[in-house]
Amino acid sequence: MPLIKAIIPAHNEADSIGAVIKDIPEMVSEVIVVSNNSTDATEENASSAGATVLTESRKGYGYACLKGMDYIASLKEKPEIIVFLDGDYSDFPEELVKIVDPILERDVDLVIGARVKRWREKGAMTGPQIFGNWLATSLMKLFFNARFTDLGPFRAIKYDKLLALEMEDKTYGWTVEMQLKALKRNYTYEEIPVHYRNRIGVSKVSGTVKGAFMAGVKILGWIFKYSFK
Repeated sequence: MPLIKAIIPAHNEADSIGAVIKDIPEMVSEVIVVSNNSTDATEENASSAGATVLTESRKGYGYACLKGMDYIASLKEKPEIIVFLDGDYSDFPEELVKIVDPILERDVDLVIGARVKRWREKGAMTGPQIFGNWLATSLMKLFFNARFTDLGPFRAIKYDKLLALEMEDKTYGWTVEMQLKALKRNYTYEEIPVHYRNRIGVSKVSGTVKGAFMAGVKILGWIFKYSFK
């Protein structure tokens, strides 16, 4: 079995992080929780649940993901696969098995967990989120003939392929940057339908007008940057 590690960015997810870690399948050798400027018990609860806990004081989803990648780069034994998922329990961590399956069975480079409507709990995604996903993926289809339908955070990627992307976004654009760069490099990719439920606590992005607006600006910025590059 290839070595698999999971990175979970978390900002004030004390109430949910333990459940997320508990539900991650045993095929994952190490769960890395990156506390992104948390002021609650996120770090303590993650550590108690068995995760490796890192801290990143600079606010931003991308900053947290990059911190996790820096840690992995420092390890003597590198993983073959990296899985990213959220710490709010909106994802179903047990579905990680089917997220990594295309990599294991068909040598796919990147797998996105698509939050399909039929498996999405009512209210789990806001109107702006649904519209933003539709707009972003429609533009990627228009400009790059992409087959993506979602920018879902639950995803798996080969570690060497992830490094080659030279990820740089520090905040809201992390997911779309990865997908755009994968398209540019002609990576093989698949979407796997996943279940999605209402998160524990309040979203730091879709739960605020500012967060939703800034995420939209960042996502569209990346798309147009690569469309005319």
